[in-house]
Amino acid sequence: MGTDWTKIQKKFKGQWVALANDEETVLASGANAKEAYDAALKAGHKEPILAHMPKELTAYVGSGL
Repeated sequence: MGTDWTKIQKKFKGQWVALANDEETVLASGANAKEAYDAALKAGHKEPILAHMPKELTAYVGSGL
């Protein structure tokens, strides 16, 4: 199905996170994507995955049209 980022979202609300290849390990975070990415690179991680954590979780149900 996909990775559940609920715990990550609760800790990093409104922030950008740089994730490891397992898509669960947070390598760095920041107020914007560049800040998170640069922090991950500085820590020695070569290809972090970037994701923005929303301030609030909302449900979405697709229409299937």
